[in-house]
Amino acid sequence: MPFAKFDRSKLTILPLSERISDLDLSVVMETTGAKPFDNPKIDNLADDIINAKKKGAAVILMYGAHVIRSGCAKFMIKLMEEGYITHFATNGAGAIHDFELSLAGVTCESVAKYISEGQFGLWNESGMVNDALSEGYALGLGAGEAIGRYIYENNFPNRDISVLAAAYKNQIPATVHIGIGNDIIHEHPNCDGKVLGGTSYTDFLIYAETISKLQHGVFLNFGSAVAGPEVYLKCLAMARNVAKQENREIFDITTAVFDLLPIEGDDYGAAPPKTDPRYYFRPWKTILSRTVADGGKSYYIQGTHDTTLPALACKIFEKGGI
Repeated sequence: MPFAKFDRSKLTILPLSERISDLDLSVVMETTGAKPFDNPKIDNLADDIINAKKKGAAVILMYGAHVIRSGCAKFMIKLMEEGYITHFATNGAGAIHDFELSLAGVTCESVAKYISEGQFGLWNESGMVNDALSEGYALGLGAGEAIGRYIYENNFPNRDISVLAAAYKNQIPATVHIGIGNDIIHEHPNCDGKVLGGTSYTDFLIYAETISKLQHGVFLNFGSAVAGPEVYLKCLAMARNVAKQENREIFDITTAVFDLLPIEGDDYGAAPPKTDPRYYFRPWKTILSRTVADGGKSYYIQGTHDTTLPALACKIFEKGGI
């Protein structure tokens, strides 16, 4: 006997122009420089990325939504255009911020204000992401390409700052790893679970294929505490399974985590014990420790994304002669 389901046709969906947005285009940084950030790991990591490019290995940048909100998009796009990043990956929220900034030049709302009013996430233009996914699903695309295609082909006013649109234009994979129920667009009447699952699972397989090319490559995780390590872990298992059958290895990997948690020292070989709350910080035990235990190396760089990502990009451009 089926249980009763919420009737989304009863929802009041308002225009985005009525939303008080916390961020606008002024947050987007230019690539002419970076804030001062003194960390020798940045220099070493830039060398690893340049070497990976020379070897034709994958360089993946997985990012949480706050990276887009921090204004890093132009740095990310330039890294892509210069061939230093071969794959971008994010969660659903990262894609939504990208979409809103590209379309309306604003993003981010007050959860406290709008959850009290019962209006959080219920904005017409935000729901257009579902239309983009539906179009892409019909074409057999992954979620990232579907959204990037929609932004680029519909010539959104600010598509030049869209990482997803730039990836679509440059034919670089940019995948979106959706957790159903996590994102505001899942509230909308035009959201289709079949489409969410279909497009995001396509992206999961695209991601796994890129990870199969990670020998001598680099995996960067900026501020993604759950999707970043967990999706990477499963895809790496798949890639190593096939590599083993083909007498190949995927062990010479450089990983780097950029986040706010204080981690003392440079030895991440052993994750903290379960009695330590930091054990549950997945990027440490998964990205810095377990997946590089057979020959790779890892870096942890603490700092805000608007400081660390531009610092890394500028160091790469400097060393690469750009």
